[in-house]
Amino acid sequence: MIQQPNPSISIVIPVYNEEKNLEELYRRLTATLDKLDKPYEIILTNDGSKDESGKILQQLHMQRPAQIRVIEFNGNFGQHMAIMAGFERVRGEIVITMDADLQNPPEEIPKLVVAMENGHDVVNTHREARQDSWWRRFISKSHNKIRAWMMPKLKMKDEGCMLRAYRRHIVDLMASTSEATTFIPALALSYAANPTEIGVAHEPRFAGKSNYNFYGLVRYNFDLITGFSLVPLQIFTMIGMLISFCSFFFVIFLMARRFILGPEVEGVFTLFAILFFLLGIVLLGLGVVGEYIGRIYQEVRKRPRFVIRKVLE
Repeated sequence: MIQQPNPSISIVIPVYNEEKNLEELYRRLTATLDKLDKPYEIILTNDGSKDESGKILQQLHMQRPAQIRVIEFNGNFGQHMAIMAGFERVRGEIVITMDADLQNPPEEIPKLVVAMENGHDVVNTHREARQDSWWRRFISKSHNKIRAWMMPKLKMKDEGCMLRAYRRHIVDLMASTSEATTFIPALALSYAANPTEIGVAHEPRFAGKSNYNFYGLVRYNFDLITGFSLVPLQIFTMIGMLISFCSFFFVIFLMARRFILGPEVEGVFTLFAILFFLLGIVLLGLGVVGEYIGRIYQEVRKRPRFVIRKVLE
């Protein structure tokens, strides 16, 4: 198949320590895209892998140099930055993102292409019959509920599925933001005019272990919440107002008790308990404010979001 100057479909895949999955990904992905009979390109971003992923990606590029392009990062900059690097170089009108671990089956891509051809500018997906561990399903389900409550405008049933499709103009808008930290599915929805969501199959990881641990999932969700919602700050504003209101009446109660019953020491431990509770609220609030300030700090420094060592194309 000869590559056209302007492919119709661009596939963007971040790669981090996926040496055991890349050959099978290549086989299944190219077989699926060849059947579509549309010109396409595959952009794989090596996000500072420490295994043999870099060498394997070079070999895959040599097998199909007209269709497979490889971006080599100078270090590890994260999944979303790896996708952004691909977004800055895509040439297709339909841009599809997916993970390299094959939990997103490449055979589901035609579903996304059909939805895009029906006029949608963003196609989100939700995983049917998820094959993850129980604790990952629990965290994902809990966070989806929290996100739906905090950000009702972002209509996503499953924010963790990276198999998604975007129109080129949406991708260009996302790439132009130059944000140091972002959450791509939510950012796309903020620009979309006619989004939709479809169900896709989900498979067990083909080989290796997930690169996301518990801490990584927490940081991942912080990026979404702090990047697209002020609700955490507003919650602590309301808590502060409520506690101040209650404290005013508590002071009046203590003064009245002092005048009626005289000096007493029985309430000392109660006061300490209230003090510790209030200090805990204050420290938690400072932590939330710190998350926002930290992201502001990252933005105002204007450092490069990622450093590219080389591009194979």
